[in-house]
Amino acid sequence: MIETLNGIVETVNFRQSTSIKLYDNDECENYPPHWHAAIEIVMPTENAYHLNCAGKKIDLREGDIIIICPGCIHSITAPKTGKRIIFQPDSASLRFMHDVDSLIHVMSPFIVVSPENYPHIHDKVKSLFLEIDEIYGQSSSFSEVDIYCKLLQMLSLIGKNFVKESPELDVSTFQKGDEYFEKFIEVCDYIEAHCIEDLNLDDVAAKAGFSKFYFSRRFKQFTGVSFYKYVNQKRIAKAEILLMEPRNSITDISLCCGFPSLSSFIRMFKIIKGCTPTEFRNMYRTRDDFALPKEV
Repeated sequence: MIETLNGIVETVNFRQSTSIKLYDNDECENYPPHWHAAIEIVMPTENAYHLNCAGKKIDLREGDIIIICPGCIHSITAPKTGKRIIFQPDSASLRFMHDVDSLIHVMSPFIVVSPENYPHIHDKVKSLFLEIDEIYGQSSSFSEVDIYCKLLQMLSLIGKNFVKESPELDVSTFQKGDEYFEKFIEVCDYIEAHCIEDLNLDDVAAKAGFSKFYFSRRFKQFTGVSFYKYVNQKRIAKAEILLMEPRNSITDISLCCGFPSLSSFIRMFKIIKGCTPTEFRNMYRTRDDFALPKEV
């Protein structure tokens, strides 16, 4: 269920004193186009489930698992009868780890873990997800820790198998095995650390040891987006964190995150997130927040 929806932006209401939300959904309810800052993992357990993620139609069968990355606009159509597990963990709790952060960008906007796409790990990922569902229902001591441990195991399995198993990635472009995979992970880490600087495609390509045109093509194959869109996604991700602190002015945030002007920041934020910085900030305000100056 969507409890808090402002336009197309959902604020995930995590279970009290945790950063996770899970429910076994058996209702015939459709969800309009929306996005949220949390990862969403869905697996039908009875009957199918139909989604539209980033403009692509996905029909999930029983046991198929979709991982929807933060910021992906998606809608859902439910059959008249059926059941599915819907799990929303706070991705900000995980993205301090470079491997997880890089994997989220590689998976973005979504991936489907099915027996056909991931034959070597599907059963294990499914088993871990069912364990998460069971632990969540027990609400015992340290259950949140146990759940995040299972989630990290899922992400680790996917990350280790991604190059070989992903149908979205042309594996023939990585003929040297994991060498190129590791190289582009390093590039993503470099962009993460320096995205607020004036990054130039030519300079980053040269630093990686590739020509500009080869790097540009391979980078898009690896991440699914262009170099400059990826840089802006990282800048906006940093801006999201700063926006949660009401004392940071939006003008200062735009400069701190590498944007040349407030107008360019607002424009890019709306392109990537579907709302303005102020609208995003208001999702995280509580009644105890002091009044903020009006900004665009």
